[in-house]
Amino acid sequence: MLELLTKELDAHRHPENARQMENYMKNHFPFFGIKTPERRKITTQFLKETGLSKQPFNSEFVLELWEKDEREYQNIALDYIEIKLQNISKEHISLLEKLITTKSWWDTVDMLAQKPIGKIAADSSEVIHESIEDWSTNENMWLRRTSILFQLKYKEKTDEELLYKYIKRNTDSKEFFIQKAIGWALREYSKTNPNSVRTFIQQNALAKLSIREGSKYI
Repeated sequence: MLELLTKELDAHRHPENARQMENYMKNHFPFFGIKTPERRKITTQFLKETGLSKQPFNSEFVLELWEKDEREYQNIALDYIEIKLQNISKEHISLLEKLITTKSWWDTVDMLAQKPIGKIAADSSEVIHESIEDWSTNENMWLRRTSILFQLKYKEKTDEELLYKYIKRNTDSKEFFIQKAIGWALREYSKTNPNSVRTFIQQNALAKLSIREGSKYI
């Protein structure tokens, strides 16, 4: 199935863009050099031609994309997940955990945290205790980041106690991506409850980065 997609991606390869993208991503992944708008056009056309857009969510397709080298393949997997978001449920939590913990970087993890994980947790709150609770203390940094960020778009539906609990479990972390996630989560929640976030920042020993990010709107 991927032969058609690979042929199309290869036809749109742009070496200069690829070098810039690879540098931006700290050379963790190779790229074809296809920018987002063009990649999404390719994705839409491919899903239409193959009929995947009208079929049930296909986990094997996602995993095949995840195994490929160029980062555009993982980006296309994310595009597909977003397109099929309404078909994603708690039965896919193991798949998503695998995606979070393999070929991990902020560009994939943050989308997975906010969209599919956020949706699943909102639809089936039991996954918080079954999975996300353990993620908040997992040795894998990206799972911890996900536990902090999955409520990012919940606004007034945010479980404040849970958010603060997961943040407190990670306040000693020296990892940039954890400190940044804490600040980001606090900043976003401060748009809904600034007084609560202000008090939380005052009463807890947070990293300077977390405080700076979390205090932007309060």
